Amino acid sequence: MTTREPTVIEIGVQGMTCASCVGRVERGLKKVEGVEDAAVNLATERARVRFDPARTDARTLIATVRDVGYEPVTAELELPITGMTCANCVGRVERALSKVNGVLSASVNLASERAQVVYLPVATTPGQLRAAVREAGYEVLEQEQGASGPDTQQAAREAEVAHLRAQVVFSAVFAVPLLLIAMLPMLWPALERSLMASIGMGALNWIMLALAAPVQFGPGRRFYRLGWASLKHRSPDMNALVMIGTSAAFFYSLVVTLAPQLFPVGTAHVYYEASGVVITLILLGKYFEAVAKGRSSAAMKTLLSLQPKEARVLRDDVERLLPVDEVQVGDTLRVLPGESIPLDGEVMSGQSYVNESMITGESVPIQKAGGAAVIGGTLNGNGALTIKATRVGNDTALAQIIKLVETAQGSKPPIQGLADRVVAVFVPIVLVIAAVTFMTWLLLGGEGAFGQALINMVAVLIIACPCAMGLATPVSVMVGTGKAAELGVLFKSGDALEGLQAAQVVALDKTGTLTRGRPELTDLSVLPGFARADVLRLVASAEQDSEHPIARAVVNAAQAEGLPLTATDSSQAVPGFGLDAVVGGMRVQVGADRYMAQLGLDAASFGTQAAQLGDEGKTPLYVALDGALAAILAVADPIKDGSREAVAALHRQGLKVAMITGDNARTAQAIARQLGIDRVQAEVLPGDKAKAVRALQEGGQKVAFVGDGINDAPALAQADVGLAIGTGTDVAVETADVVLMSGDLRGVPNAVALSRSTLRNIRLNLFWAFAYNVLLIPVAAGVLIPAFGLRLSPVLAAAAMGFSSVFVLTNALRLRGFQPPLPPSAPRPQPDGDRERQPVAT
Repeated sequence: MTTREPTVIEIGVQGMTCASCVGRVERGLKKVEGVEDAAVNLATERARVRFDPARTDARTLIATVRDVGYEPVTAELELPITGMTCANCVGRVERALSKVNGVLSASVNLASERAQVVYLPVATTPGQLRAAVREAGYEVLEQEQGASGPDTQQAAREAEVAHLRAQVVFSAVFAVPLLLIAMLPMLWPALERSLMASIGMGALNWIMLALAAPVQFGPGRRFYRLGWASLKHRSPDMNALVMIGTSAAFFYSLVVTLAPQLFPVGTAHVYYEASGVVITLILLGKYFEAVAKGRSSAAMKTLLSLQPKEARVLRDDVERLLPVDEVQVGDTLRVLPGESIPLDGEVMSGQSYVNESMITGESVPIQKAGGAAVIGGTLNGNGALTIKATRVGNDTALAQIIKLVETAQGSKPPIQGLADRVVAVFVPIVLVIAAVTFMTWLLLGGEGAFGQALINMVAVLIIACPCAMGLATPVSVMVGTGKAAELGVLFKSGDALEGLQAAQVVALDKTGTLTRGRPELTDLSVLPGFARADVLRLVASAEQDSEHPIARAVVNAAQAEGLPLTATDSSQAVPGFGLDAVVGGMRVQVGADRYMAQLGLDAASFGTQAAQLGDEGKTPLYVALDGALAAILAVADPIKDGSREAVAALHRQGLKVAMITGDNARTAQAIARQLGIDRVQAEVLPGDKAKAVRALQEGGQKVAFVGDGINDAPALAQADVGLAIGTGTDVAVETADVVLMSGDLRGVPNAVALSRSTLRNIRLNLFWAFAYNVLLIPVAAGVLIPAFGLRLSPVLAAAAMGFSSVFVLTNALRLRGFQPPLPPSAPRPQPDGDRERQPVAT
């Protein structure tokens, strides 16, 4: 019996207001048979569910979300389909659409040739639905106007903000006069006497009832709906607290208004403002929250805005402007100057500079010509390009980046566990405290005890709403990972975000990480009587037929300088010594010092320079022309731009820096001296790199390993946090926890700094959320009344509760202003002409 792989699906959830809401949705989903795990994020308003598709389905999960009192975000799409001829065709299309992850229902009508699809917009897109129809053998007639996943969720969020704004305005129309009627007479005794004489208390009570009722049963209805659902599922939340508190104040006041004779003289007070104004202030806080949460996803909006909507596609020699969803692998695309490159591809013809900063963080435009890879979403410069699409849909680099960021934003770092454990028992404890507060003041409050007990109980219920606790962690993670994406750093999870800030040692691979990963000609010095350009041209000509890395480095340097190469008259390798060739009638001999000695040439004139090159980890070679010593050159894998600054920045952050490399010890030590690296492990085989990381972890040290994500996979997996460094298309590195989009090592200290800033932000949020409740719940319960006569009214409690959530959100938004310790990439000189010249010392 074969077992099916678990399916992971994301569901947008509206209506959640606090950590208790998150817990209730999670518990409800986990109770569904076949659900293996469920994680809900309040900031992104999404549930991520892993389930066995053989035992449950998306429709059951949607029904569960509704059952626990919240509204899942769904979308509908109509697709016109051609090519269907019978009922079998209908069934085939329906089955193809139903298999798409996130599709709730698919209905196809043969007569109208249209498919009606209901789907989860955060789990799939219209483009994927159209692709499923095409794979089934049919054609979608045209591009339909349907909202994509992110657009649908954004529209739902904007609708929620608009709805809350309308509710706040409606409530305020009634609550402001209600507050004035209730409070002004208390502050202005002359006004109170005038009102009592002209209107009377009974009439005032009826006026306040008329003002409070529309708020209580209009906008306040949401708290009854959600609060009752939470009580029904035995998981009381913020809505339950508001429902109980405001209902107690409203219905007690209603009894006083209808039957004042039931109360002792002087005790028949109404508290309509404790219901109407409290609901208004809580809704105002929810409105500010919704607005701030929208701002917290600004980085995701930026990423999504990079996705071009259309592409210029050449088919049958005709250029068509098509939606990017309809572009297929292998299609030929034209990109005009100033346009965004629509999809990942390879340049077929044309030449231009492309700005990739929005993807990799690399500030300098990159030259692109035939054969170069381009990334969808990057900006073409002043040249026209013809490219072949190599990745489309969810396979593009930008789509993978967006998916990684969304996954990280929806994940929970370990520090969130503290908040989850507290919130699980917090609201029931608050209900007990509120009940004890009521009974205590009822028994010990003396004259007017009932009213005082009621007001203190309502204040406790309102002040204790755990909104800030639920937002403290996810909103900081959301803003932090979004900011990281802007800097070209992709955190794959909340664990990685939290783990990196705890690192004590950063271990670095050498080749391709600290260095460029390919040998280059770094030095060329000539003796008097010889021209540098002539020597380089002759040596490159002699080496041009060799595939040896050193030979290729010399040839590349000559070509970069535009030197014309000459065919060799003869060429032969001298085993163990070097090369002996004739170029244009001149004999060219290149090799180590022992080769020069064999030729009878004294290389002592280059002795000092040769020793210095050796200390720098470079390989010195000598050149003889027609039997005379002419020059010394050196080839090495040069240190990458930014490596020195990165290591220095890591030291300033208090981190130890180690290098783990398979290169020889002398070269490794030379690189380490130049960069100031603390510890070197050289001549390490790829299979032993994980052991080297374990050695660094001895004694409980937390180690972050930085490598290219391919040969370094064992070490990346062994490290506490693995960072893959590579190009913009290297976002699918499975073993790394963090992906640095550009090849610039300066991204490492930037990632560390952002990780630390985000965790500091989370800790401050959690401190505020917990301290706020710990300090103010006793004040709301009335502990300061006997000694100081200080009481926290429900109105002030509601304002304070709203302020706490807004504070947490505002504090998290400060991360948007994070400044990295190093710029993602330093400006480089623009290439001269069509070729980028390699720096070669003279």
